[in-house]
Amino acid sequence: MTTPPAPARLLPGQSPIGDYAVIGDGHTAALVSLHGSVDWLCLPRFDSDACFAALLGTPDHGRWLLTVPDATEVTRRWRGDSFVLETTYRSPSGTAVVTDAMPLGDGRADLVRRVVCTQGEVVVAHEWTVRLGYGSVEPWVRHERDPEGNDTIRALAGPDSLVLRGDRLPHAVDRHHRDEVVLAAGEHLELALTWIPSWAEVPPRLTIEDRVDSTAIAWGLWARDCAYAGPYREAVVRSLLVLRMLTDATTGGIVAAATTSLPESPGGARNWDYRFCWLRDAALTLEALIEQGFREEATEWRDWLMRAVAGDPRDLQIMYRLDGSRRLPELTLDHLPGYAGSRPVRVGNAAVGQVQHDVLGEVMSALATARVAGLAETDDSWSLQCHLVEALVADWREPDRGIWEVRGEPRHFTHSKVMAWAAVDRAVRAAETHGLDAPLERWRATRDEIHAEVLEHGWSAELGTFVQHYGARHTDASLLQLPQVGFLPAQDPRVLATIAAVRAELEVAPGLVLRYRTDRTDDGLAGAEAPFLACSFWLADALARADDLAGATAVLDALVPLGGELGLLAEQYDPATGRMLGNVPQALSHLALVRAAHSHDLAQRRAAGRRAEPATAGREDAT
Repeated sequence: MTTPPAPARLLPGQSPIGDYAVIGDGHTAALVSLHGSVDWLCLPRFDSDACFAALLGTPDHGRWLLTVPDATEVTRRWRGDSFVLETTYRSPSGTAVVTDAMPLGDGRADLVRRVVCTQGEVVVAHEWTVRLGYGSVEPWVRHERDPEGNDTIRALAGPDSLVLRGDRLPHAVDRHHRDEVVLAAGEHLELALTWIPSWAEVPPRLTIEDRVDSTAIAWGLWARDCAYAGPYREAVVRSLLVLRMLTDATTGGIVAAATTSLPESPGGARNWDYRFCWLRDAALTLEALIEQGFREEATEWRDWLMRAVAGDPRDLQIMYRLDGSRRLPELTLDHLPGYAGSRPVRVGNAAVGQVQHDVLGEVMSALATARVAGLAETDDSWSLQCHLVEALVADWREPDRGIWEVRGEPRHFTHSKVMAWAAVDRAVRAAETHGLDAPLERWRATRDEIHAEVLEHGWSAELGTFVQHYGARHTDASLLQLPQVGFLPAQDPRVLATIAAVRAELEVAPGLVLRYRTDRTDDGLAGAEAPFLACSFWLADALARADDLAGATAVLDALVPLGGELGLLAEQYDPATGRMLGNVPQALSHLALVRAAHSHDLAQRRAAGRRAEPATAGREDAT
């Protein structure tokens, strides 16, 4: 049996992963703790160096705290369907509301904060500690005046500088800037942080309240187009918002998460940088968005894809930077003690060089979904797909590292072969349906060959289930995706048997599924991990596709509340401690929620249709 992860022992100032809210502007994101500390922020982009890195260290590694220290109750909510965060502090003497946002639409990299005393009197604590270079660089800090003559504090080092402005600025105290202010009912304090290049002039000061209002409206207008109207709508809309927030507004690249090195196993080495664009995660995100009516994003992402993968198709990488750059060297930041002492802290990702045959299957499936939604092919886009498929046709027989990016020996993973089949299948269908030029005879033959090989070697007649890789005697939660891509019908006995086998082996709490058993899979790492939320939602999805509506409902009812009052999901969830683990917010978790809810909705409609059929229909058909 796999040993569960050890409980997290947080360092001073760190908060449970699930207690962090996230606010973003379509270029980067900030993590805000329950008690008002911005413990993670990379500016100006998701993959830039952090200027607040207390999340992976201590307050000395940079944070921005704005809180009511004697509060006895703290509650949070979003302002409508937006990433405008409102935190209410209730203390023995009064109540205050802090509003946090990263404004949209004005071309600036800003984080704004506004605290209002709504009742009685409150003491507000303010601390601003900037440490550039992931907490390793203490900047030169000086007071300046902005173009309107307002006082500012400017922190500057190398190419970066941050400017703090507001109604009242903190004072330098022992390498930090601190303040304490008493607010009475109706009084407020406004603060704004702006990133600019170190050589640039300070831009004009902008009003905070209007920018926050317009930001909330912009997010809400986007979310309004969500097509889903089922019982999990609130969670679906929040998840779609997360996916949009993780999409770079300039390039169209979609990052897998906003953070790096939040551990899958507290105190262990399973700590990875997810601030990059995995083709797999981005393609699955695209499918989730399109299914809910968001089609503009399909064009943006396809354009990003064509730029990123341009060149020899055999040089296809599994991930890229936001701007399509290919170099993601993996480094360790030894000056940071890590979240809950989990080391090493990594930036970059060495998995970029791995061969993962499943990736093109997800990409081709997403592009097929986009075509059905009305995205017309161009000569260039179809030519790109043809070249990628041709490379896969030549290479699919080779072992790979699989969807889980194992750092052990490459294997013939069943999921990878199934997704290779899906890539060729989508290409064949595209050519057949849309009259696109393609070597159809060779592609059809390859598709049939892959399908036959998986049924021969990926299925264990002895165990009565598909297995993780050829010759294995155990399962893998990625097998739950077989019905998603149509490799076999969802109600095929082999699919149903595999769902049951995965549950028997990997479901460790109601609805919560491990990726695999670490004692049965050579992933090249020590330690264990908790249930993987995306796999857990895949279980709900597979059950819904198999028309087990009650089973799918039970799983979704167990999983959806784990997002808490803000509806945010990390990579994993530990049922023993009731805490999130891994990077956050995790695109794969949120897109899996959206797609599972979508499949559940379709299953409900099928069930309703069956109930509406005339009672005599069966007898007439038999006659």
